[in-house]
Formats: sequence, structure tokens, C-alpha cells
Amino acid sequence: MADLVQYYGTGRRKSAIARVFLRPGTGEWKVNGKGFDEYFVTEQQRVSAKRTLAVADLAASFDVVTTVTGGGVAAQADAVKMGVARALLEFNPELRKTLKTEGLLTRDARVKERKKYGQKGARKRFQFSKR
Repeated sequence: MADLVQYYGTGRRKSAIARVFLRPGTGEWKVNGKGFDEYFVTEQQRVSAKRTLAVADLAASFDVVTTVTGGGVAAQADAVKMGVARALLEFNPELRKTLKTEGLLTRDARVKERKKYGQKGARKRFQFSKR
């Protein structure tokens, strides 16, 4: 039995987590068992998810199979972008400089700030009354 050749990378954004598997192929995408265009509805999400392979000029040489959980669809697209970048590094470590200059290996750490007790929200206070 021939071993399955694949490269793995994990991407995260906000609370979204993407497990990405790159397999040599023709450029077909599957996200949670669905087609790429079926899962990522807007053009912005599609461009964001495919950006890494476009930068590396390897869009037609890999099939991408991903499993995403948590967060919204836009955050999931960014998580997929980072997961593909990490999987490409496993495939070819020489791509690191290219991907790093494009900012594709940097984890975007911005998350929603928690609501504090005694306040209306994370920063907003209840209305102050002098009298």
C-alpha cells in the first residue's frame, strides 16, 4: 500500500481553528467536506483563504483539505490562510522568507476583550449620576 503524501498545518484566528492538509494534486479545495465556493460565500473570504498559495505560486499543484471549527466564516478563512502557510513550510522550508515578508506566518492575536463586572461592556461604563 502506498503511503499518502500530505503536509499538515494548523491556523488560528480569533476563536477559529483550521486543520489544513496539503496533498499533491490539481488545486481542488474541500472545507468541512463541502466545496470551497460553497463554504466561503463572499469573494473576500475566498481571496483571503487562497492568498498563501497564490503568493507561493503553487495554487495548481496541491489539493487542500481543511477542517475548520469555531468563530465566524471570515475568521475561519484567515485561519485557513495561516494553516496553508504552515503546511507549505513543512513542504519547503525555503518558502519561509517569502511567506514571512507577506505576513502570512504571523498569528493575528486580536480577540474580543471580555466584559468586566460593574460595567456595561468591556470598556463602556454604566451612566454616572451626580445627584
